Amino acid sequence: MEKKLIIAIDGYSSCGKSTFARAIAKELNYIFIDSGAMYRAVTLYCMRRGFVSEESIDRNGIISELNNMNIEFVYNPDIAEYETFLNSENVEQEIRGIEVSSNVSSISKIHEVRARMVELQRQIGVFKGIVMDGRDIGTVVFPDADLKIFMTASVEVRAKRRYDEMISKGIKANLEEVRKNIVVRDITDENRDISPLRRADDAIVLDNTRMTVAEQMAWVHDIIEKKINGR
Repeated sequence: MEKKLIIAIDGYSSCGKSTFARAIAKELNYIFIDSGAMYRAVTLYCMRRGFVSEESIDRNGIISELNNMNIEFVYNPDIAEYETFLNSENVEQEIRGIEVSSNVSSISKIHEVRARMVELQRQIGVFKGIVMDGRDIGTVVFPDADLKIFMTASVEVRAKRRYDEMISKGIKANLEEVRKNIVVRDITDENRDISPLRRADDAIVLDNTRMTVAEQMAWVHDIIEKKINGR
């Protein structure tokens, strides 16, 4: 029986982590778990309930509702992708908007939110055969992952990728606003008290500023083969 792996992909926002992770999962026939989408879904839920405003965040209200948020990934054969569902509602497009993007880092740094998401993520990974991307997968969620990759790219390239993604999904966006949002998220993610963004000591760095997805897949192919075959 072929050895099943847990593959953890961390890195900065809009580096193409999810696209890369999806491609790996599809090639290996693994389950793809978009941890960022989970935090975005929590953020959307909190925004809808009025727990988030420009002035403040109702931390106690958020914590009290954590067990009422059911987040799952459902495979859509029409697009050959997994989509994010919040309490049985497809929220894949709504969680990618700029308003959710502007609030997700603040929600993600709440200890109880992270603890609940980590609990759910570990449950999914019990039987291995998964690819998960985020910001603390290799350092917190799965510190013993079989393969850890840390992705990075220039701010300008990441902003353009994010902008193009939003436009392709019919979401209104401004490139400069997207760029500023990415810079703020980088600072917030790197300096939060709980599970700050950092590269695991045993993670392999992938700077994909000038790489296509195909080139990234070629880069990672031999690495995965060696891990599966125990070399």
